[in-house]
Amino acid sequence: MEEKITLTDRKSLNIIGATKVVSSTATQAVVEVKDSTLIITGKELEVVKLNLASKEVEFSGIVTNLKYTLPHEKIPLFKRIFK
Repeated sequence: MEEKITLTDRKSLNIIGATKVVSSTATQAVVEVKDSTLIITGKELEVVKLNLASKEVEFSGIVTNLKYTLPHEKIPLFKRIFK
């Protein structure tokens, strides 16, 4: 399955190809996609739609940063939680 990320007006983020939502808070979300991890930071982030059967997740809020990490880059648990 292909991976597709759509960001609309920095307020709506739709990810197709998500395999797992690792964590989600009001300021940061961590989503596994294919063989990497996507870190989303912002304000008032909220999961609007989650359907892992179709590998789709949608967030609302103000997105300020999207960052991919490589498979060998592990994100420490405390950094994911207390960012």
